Amino acid sequence: MPANPPTAPSKELHVFPNPAPERDYVIQFQIPEFTCHCPLTGQPDFAHFTIDMIADELCIELKSLKMYFWSFRNEGAFHEKVTNDILSKIVAVTKPRYARISARWYVRGGIYTNVVAEHRKKGWKPAPRIDLPAHAEERGLLG
Repeated sequence: MPANPPTAPSKELHVFPNPAPERDYVIQFQIPEFTCHCPLTGQPDFAHFTIDMIADELCIELKSLKMYFWSFRNEGAFHEKVTNDILSKIVAVTKPRYARISARWYVRGGIYTNVVAEHRKKGWKPAPRIDLPAHAEERGLLG
């Protein structure tokens, strides 16, 4: 970890040791204010990114993730490329068991674009899903 974390856009992602590497658990990041520019028109593009990941040995430090996403603000990028580039960077830095990025791009020319990209670590298989019985909501005295 740097002594003074950056407060400006950066292409660097910082990590820290996973506090529970013995189990699969989902870490979800919501980035609702992503911006970049269309490489053809120069007009701004806006997206809501959701990152779901199952870390292996390393987790992403949040401030560096914020600065990393900020670094795209003045760049021209197609939706598909920027989404896949972000996934590739996260995979290169953290080597997760699993990662999925869902980018919901705001309307442009009457078209919404959603780009979903995934990574699975070779040989990793998720544990089987467990469906628990549903119970009626308890209302207590409100009856």
